[in-house]
Amino acid sequence: MAKTSMRMSAEERRESVILASMSEFARGGYNGTSTQAIADRVGVSQPYLFRLFPSKKALFMAAVTRCLEDTAAVFETVGEGLTGPAALEAMAESYLGLITDRERLLMQLQVYVSSGSDDLDEADREQIRLLWGRLWDSVAVRTGADVQEVTSFFAHGMLINTLVALGVPEGDRLWAGFDWGCWPARDQNSGQA
Repeated sequence: MAKTSMRMSAEERRESVILASMSEFARGGYNGTSTQAIADRVGVSQPYLFRLFPSKKALFMAAVTRCLEDTAAVFETVGEGLTGPAALEAMAESYLGLITDRERLLMQLQVYVSSGSDDLDEADREQIRLLWGRLWDSVAVRTGADVQEVTSFFAHGMLINTLVALGVPEGDRLWAGFDWGCWPARDQNSGQA
């Protein structure tokens, strides 16, 4: 019997390239990631990759957009029908689940690193600020929290990003004084939220 292969549509291939780009950029950053590595990961040629995305920067920005939009979408979904502390707690718990995907966490950190580099121009930085503003709004609007509460939510989230990215173990002194606020309390024995 002859083997049949399923051909992907251009949109499906584009989606697979974005996901592969997120993984590659998460590990190597903008400068340390080659478009050849992304093409190889997806199983396409570099010329085909550049038919889908006109430049490495366009590919990076597609990965950045996906990373931040996915997080905002999760916040909006888990916060639906909730307000106040219940919505903040649901968002915090969902975020702790998201960052168990190390590549997603690292991609998010690469967004911040690249935003301050010469690799991106002001239009790219503005796009990132708009995406981050949507992330902020997804928390503020869904929860009804005031600006101090939203600031605290994101400040705690960034501290969690740092501690998780560094691989600081749960029982370490750096976690000990952490005021979890709306964030789910951590079980020190299991390492789970």
